[in-house]
Order: sequence, then structure tokens, then C-alpha cells
Amino acid sequence: MEKYSLFLIFALLSEIIGTVSGFGSSILFVPLASLFFDFKLVFGITAVFHVFSNLSKIALFRKGIDKNIVIKLGTPAVIFVTIGALLTTIIPSKQIELVMNIILVFLSIYLIINFNRTIKQSNANLIIGGLASGLIAGLAGTGGAIRGITLSAFQLRKEVFIATSAFIDLGVDSSRAIVYLSNGYFEKEYLFLIPFLVAIGFLGTYLGKLILARTTETIFRYLVLIVIIITSIIQIASHF
Repeated sequence: MEKYSLFLIFALLSEIIGTVSGFGSSILFVPLASLFFDFKLVFGITAVFHVFSNLSKIALFRKGIDKNIVIKLGTPAVIFVTIGALLTTIIPSKQIELVMNIILVFLSIYLIINFNRTIKQSNANLIIGGLASGLIAGLAGTGGAIRGITLSAFQLRKEVFIATSAFIDLGVDSSRAIVYLSNGYFEKEYLFLIPFLVAIGFLGTYLGKLILARTTETIFRYLVLIVIIITSIIQIASHF
């Protein structure tokens, strides 16, 4: 029982930090959950947890959704997360995750150094960001950092950033949840965790929103990039 209590505490912390940073809890939740469960179960739990987590974010930040970004970034993300999830049954994902995290560290550092510069707000950049984040989410269980990099470069207001990212993530997680569940990644004996994860998703999002109300747009953007760097380095270290 102590194991599950600790797991749920970590889930709540991940949700709060994921809300404040703007790209969801999976980048922290996946490595923390891996301390308690095998990687396939972690994928299944993460996908189910995030469906409820994203519904909470959409409810609390719904006025900020950017429909243009949702379509152009979200559509390729949903398509490629399904492909990535299917590929987990035949290829190892650890090497892909390692390369992704190394790239994210350098991208984040570049964006911090060039903080006032923005990438061109083109359809191509949105599509590429959606494709990459979706594929990695399916393969490694977390693609929020890539989506966070893309949205951060567009310098969106924090409410728009969070609501838009959550709406896209809802489609991504719903798609991969179907694949993971159909392949038995979420075993029946762990279904009792769902009500707790639903409550944590809402509570963590609400607490994160309270914290965000006290932060400026500049602090928010720096926070996104710093959290990406720290978590990417931690995940890189876990491979050695």
C-alpha cells in the first residue's frame, strides 16, 4: 500500500509541475512511474492518466485554445503517436528516447540564449513539431517536451500555451491509450488506480493554475525551457 501512496504523491507533483511548465506531466511522470512498474504498464497508466489530466486543463484553461495550432500541430501528432505506439511492440524505444533528450537539451539552451527570437510561424514548423512529438510520445511515452519546444518558440501567452497543448495532448493520449490498452499494457488488477488518477489530474491542474496566476509571461517561458533541460538531463543520465 505504501508503494501506491508514494506513486500517487509523485503523480500529483508531476501534474502540478507539468501544468506550471505548460507541456504536461508525462516528462516527469514516466521516469517516476518506472520506479514502480514495468515500462509497458507505465505507458498504459500514463496514457489513461493524461486523458483525464488534459480534460482538467481544457476545462480550467478553455478560453486559451488556438484552433489554428490545434489543427496544424495536433493532426500529425495524433497520426504519428498511433504509429509510434504500434512500433513499441516491435522495436526498443530507449535509444530513440536518448537521442531525443540530447536534442532537447541543446534546443532549450539555444532558445534561452536567443530568448527574444522566434522561429517562423509557418505551417511546416507546426507540422514537423506535431509529427516529432507524436512519434516520440508513442515510442517513449512522452512527447510533451518537443511540443513544448515548438510552442515556446512561438512565444504564446501562458493560457494559450497550456490550453492548446492540452487539447492536442488529449487527442494524442486518447489515440495511444487505445493502442496500449488493446495490447494489454494496462492490466485489470491496476484499474483501481483510475479514480485516484482522475482526482489527481484535476487537483494537480488546479494547484498549477493557482501558481501560474502569480507568474509573469517571461518567467513562464524561462520555466518551460529550464524544466525541459533538467528533465532531459535526468533521462539521459538514466541510460548510463
